[in-house]
Amino acid sequence: MPSLDKPLATSPSRASGSGPWLRAELALLVFAALACLAFQLTLPLKEPTDEDYRRVAELLAREARAGDVVFLFPWWTERARLFLPAGLPVVGYLHDEADPLTAYPRIWLLSAPELPRNGNAALARLFMPERVADGALQRFGALTLSRYRNGRSRPKLFSAVEAVARAHVYLEGADGVRTDCAFNGRWHECPGGLRVGAEWHELLFEPRLCLYMRPPGGSTRLVAEFPEVPVASDLLLEGGIIWEHAPKTDVTPLEVGVDEVRTLNSIVTLSVPGGLEGMRHVNASAALGSHALKLWTRSVRPDAREACVDLTSFAATGAAP
Repeated sequence: MPSLDKPLATSPSRASGSGPWLRAELALLVFAALACLAFQLTLPLKEPTDEDYRRVAELLAREARAGDVVFLFPWWTERARLFLPAGLPVVGYLHDEADPLTAYPRIWLLSAPELPRNGNAALARLFMPERVADGALQRFGALTLSRYRNGRSRPKLFSAVEAVARAHVYLEGADGVRTDCAFNGRWHECPGGLRVGAEWHELLFEPRLCLYMRPPGGSTRLVAEFPEVPVASDLLLEGGIIWEHAPKTDVTPLEVGVDEVRTLNSIVTLSVPGGLEGMRHVNASAALGSHALKLWTRSVRPDAREACVDLTSFAATGAAP
């Protein structure tokens, strides 16, 4: 039996190679530490300063006009919001590169191109198509500002969110019996604690101003009826589930639809099943002219079906705003 006091023998091959390996590992650690230090020391040089933002804000105050929007890139450079002119819309949220920005004919792209992990590839692939540069790129320290004509924009004729105060809101049973909801100046208040009103909510990181329309349950529908909806091209119906409820799968689908009041014909519907995050979009054609339409939501089990919906009518592509 070997003595417990005797040290164990070390493999000659391992012992002879330990020196180079240790030196290589130490060199790698030193290199990584120096790289991290260099990154931290140079990062402030790539970050926009308050003065950079002020200079951008001054230019936008002079040159921006109604219908413009500022698009932040990367989206998390949101300090810009503290400096930009009041009333000028600003868009910046995760995965916003694909946003069509339909309501805005001109886009000001405010970028901090030297920041790490800025997503240039996604910007080129998703943002740039159908956008045409409108003027020269301008630099303000660590920021660049460039203007684009938005080929995806379309003049808006009607928005349910903007017209909700004029809507007639009610609960409608399967037998057609209606229970009216009273408007308090902010919301239409309905029995059972339900309400319809324009509210800001988040759907898969996107902040949206939409109509909050949680369905009443069963076959009963929550309806917002609009007396005159102008249609020159088509309608866009949107619907989604807000808060933490969207990922849930053990729920009944949220149904959203638009019917014509005079004929009772269904124009368009969409269904939001459990587990589907974000806003669904469905385009529909309707006869030209002015229509009385009703926008409705329904779900057999209303629990966890916190609905965010909107209905928009657009002019034909190429029409003047």
